[in-house]
Amino acid sequence: MQPLNNPVWVMSSAFPQLTLDEITERTTSIGAQGIDLCVFRRDGTRTDHIATHLAYEQFGLEEARRVIEKFNKAGLTLSIGAFENLIGGEPVQRRRNQDHLLRLIRMAHLLGGNANGVKVGTFVGYNHELGAQEGGFQKNLEEYVKVFTPIIRYAEDLGVTILYENCPMEGWRPAGYTGTFNNLTGVLAARKLIYALIPSQAHGEIYDPSHDVWQHTNPADVIRETDMSRLHRIHVKATRNLEGRSRTHWGSMYPVQAVDPDLSRKADIPQPAHEWDRHNYEAMMPGFGGSDSMDWREFVEVLKERRFTGAFEMENEAANSKGTGNAAATVQGFQATVFFLAPMLWPVGEHGYQYDRTGYQPLREIATKDIPLIKMDDL
Repeated sequence: MQPLNNPVWVMSSAFPQLTLDEITERTTSIGAQGIDLCVFRRDGTRTDHIATHLAYEQFGLEEARRVIEKFNKAGLTLSIGAFENLIGGEPVQRRRNQDHLLRLIRMAHLLGGNANGVKVGTFVGYNHELGAQEGGFQKNLEEYVKVFTPIIRYAEDLGVTILYENCPMEGWRPAGYTGTFNNLTGVLAARKLIYALIPSQAHGEIYDPSHDVWQHTNPADVIRETDMSRLHRIHVKATRNLEGRSRTHWGSMYPVQAVDPDLSRKADIPQPAHEWDRHNYEAMMPGFGGSDSMDWREFVEVLKERRFTGAFEMENEAANSKGTGNAAATVQGFQATVFFLAPMLWPVGEHGYQYDRTGYQPLREIATKDIPLIKMDDL
C-alpha cells in the first residue's frame, strides 16, 4: 500500500494542565505535525474535558498573530474546538455553549480560517425533552436547523468551517437514564440528514472510528458511504470490545441498565460502575498496550481509495496512557500511535518512515482587521 503522507496531529485535551508553549514542545517531541487546540469554556458544565489552551476572553488580531508566529516557529499547524451540547440541556448553559461556538468561529477567522486550515470542532448535542416525544429524532433535526442555520451562515461569511465529531456521548447523562444517545451526529444517517437540511459547505465532520466500533459497525464501511467533501479530519482513538458477564447479561445492542443496587446483588447481575460504564468496551491508543477491535489497515486503505488528504488527530483517552495521570505514559501513548500509523501514512526513506514535509505551508497572517464579538441574539 502506497503511503498517503497525511499529517498526524495531537489533540490537546490530553494535556489540560500544560501551557501552549509546553504543548507545542510536547507535540514536536512526539513527532506530530499539528495540534487540535481545545478551547473549552472555563465556566462550562463538563468535568471530563476541561482543557483551554487559548485565552478566548481577550483574543483579538494581535493574539492571533502571536499564535501564528508560535506555530510557524515550531513548524506546526492547528485547529480549535470545544465539544458541548448546542441544542439541548439546561437552557442557560445551552445558550452559553452557542455563544462560545460563535466566539471560536471568530477566533478561527482571525487565525486565517479555511485558508490556513483552521477549522472549529464541536458537537451538536441532543434535546431529550424533544427526543422523548413521538417523532423525537425528527424534532431534534428540526431543532438543529433552527440553531445551526444562523451559526453556519456566520461561519461561511467568515471563511470558517465547523466540524462535528461523531461521538454519541454515551456517558453524558446519569446511568439511571435508559438511553445513551446524547449527540445527534453520533450516527452516519444523522450526519447525511443535516447536510441535506443545510447544504452549505461551511460544515463537515471529524470522524472517530472508535465510536462506531463499540456500536458493532465497521468504520471502513462508514467511510465508503461518507460524502468525502464533508470529511476533514480523522480522530485516532481505538476501541477494544470486551466480552464477559456484562455483555452476557445485557447483550450487545442496549446499554447496561441501572437498577436498585440491593436487587442487583440479590439477582447477581452486573451493574454500571459509572455513567461511562454502560457499553462493553475499553478506550485505547492504537498500537499501545495490546490489540484493539478494528482493522486499521482496511480503514486507511479505504481512506486512500477515497483520496482523503486531511489530518489524523490523535485523541488520547486510553486507560493505560492518559488515564494513568502519568505525563510520561501519556506521551508514550501518543508516540506509540505515531509509530503505528507511520508505515500506513508516510513514505519510507533513509531514516525510516517519516512525514514528507516538502509540501508543508506555514500559516499566513490573512486577517487584516479585528471583528467584534457577537452572540446568538445578534444573528
